Amino acid sequence: MPDLQKEPLIVILGPTASGKTAVSIELAKRFNGEIVSADSRLLYRGMDIGTAKPTQDEKQSIPHHLIDVADPDEIWSLALYQREAYRIIDDIHKRGKLPLLVGGTGQYIRAIIEGWRIPPQRPDDHLRTVLNHWAEEIGAEGLHEKLKVLDPEAAHHIDYRNVRRTIRALEVIFRTGERFSDLRSRQDCRYNPIILGIEHPRDILYQRIDQRIDLMLSEGLVDEVQRLLDEGYPPDMPNFSAIGYAEIIQYLQGKITLEEAITLIKRNTRVFVRRQANWFKPGDDRIAWVPAGEDLVEQMESIIRRRLDEG
Repeated sequence: MPDLQKEPLIVILGPTASGKTAVSIELAKRFNGEIVSADSRLLYRGMDIGTAKPTQDEKQSIPHHLIDVADPDEIWSLALYQREAYRIIDDIHKRGKLPLLVGGTGQYIRAIIEGWRIPPQRPDDHLRTVLNHWAEEIGAEGLHEKLKVLDPEAAHHIDYRNVRRTIRALEVIFRTGERFSDLRSRQDCRYNPIILGIEHPRDILYQRIDQRIDLMLSEGLVDEVQRLLDEGYPPDMPNFSAIGYAEIIQYLQGKITLEEAITLIKRNTRVFVRRQANWFKPGDDRIAWVPAGEDLVEQMESIIRRRLDEG
């Protein structure tokens, strides 16, 4: 039953290339809403093409939040994201508008809708240095295997290429003696979430992914990565581990051909999509999964209006 004391929060989720941006903008127009990004890659200025960031026209048509709020070499923790998202969502409510939390970063969305109490941990520079050296010695996959032994649940949700997050989980384990996944406790959500997911047949989604990547290349992804490198951002910068950037850097360093880079981007994106699915299962009864199609927005609008009337 909805909690009548809580404000509503519309959540639009789905895998990469599922069409969340266009759908959420149309829904925001129909509900006098504003969009709060739940995509970890959209936080960073200058990383536009490779993240499929909303265009200037799209951002001007509807207010967007938590996009372009940090430089590429900054690191936003989950705790910082959650704090800022809460602040912005509450402000949208105070102004009499409806917030839409939109994205594909499962950790961000669940931190909000499940009210995670993120364990407070000050960085341990010495331990982090040791873990970074360990990663250099055994590689990203090897380090991830160590995490899998110590905390299988945490490892299940962390891409092995995301060394920073793997190190973060290991740091918490070594400092507290407890599993990272156990320390991430939950509270009640402070909102009434109405959660909708966009559903595509897997083969259609893969076609959309390939088309999006081809479009990124035609729009200048290689030039974007080169520009960031020319601005002084190091090729081993943590945020360059994002799919698209890592492969193009390998190409620019002469390690692989452009064709090989494109093949890797498409392959790695498909793997990433499968990992995204681990965060939001088809059987999760909190989520109203809506098949993509011409009437997608109308179906979602109907669900939202019904749920708002109930609550």
